[in-house]
Amino acid sequence: MIIRPFRETDGDALWRVIEPAIRAGETYALPRDMTRAAAVDYWCGRSHETFVAEDGDGGIVGTYYMRPNQKGGGAHVANCGYVTRPDAGGRGIARAMGEHSLNHAKARGFHAIQFNCVVSTNTRAVALWQRLEFQIVGTLPGAFEHPRHGFVDAYIMYRHL
Repeated sequence: MIIRPFRETDGDALWRVIEPAIRAGETYALPRDMTRAAAVDYWCGRSHETFVAEDGDGGIVGTYYMRPNQKGGGAHVANCGYVTRPDAGGRGIARAMGEHSLNHAKARGFHAIQFNCVVSTNTRAVALWQRLEFQIVGTLPGAFEHPRHGFVDAYIMYRHL
């Protein structure tokens, strides 16, 4: 697997990765009816560095973005979002992107990474981030409206670099 910066020509492949997560509405606080253009613009936002994970065949199987979590006095803390293509789960792609983001954030001069809204029912993601030494530093009771479970908690997770 290769993790590399997003290229403009990756737009359709990126959409194939992020669309299922957006439509499911189980892990991201984004409109489930978001258009392709709006979703790609969001994921590759002006303040974002966007990466893709390619499998051995050159297909994009995952993506993540990194940006400052805040401006000004909070700009030394990174924030990231990650999505793996649904049919590529269980292959270590999310872990590889997580490790890549930790190294990249440190190289870019960030002091920490903070996730603002890790949905509590996303147990695989919570477990992965904890294995990568992220701590749950806050719980937001009922902060995420899950399409099947109703209002569930969201975690703020943090790791110093």
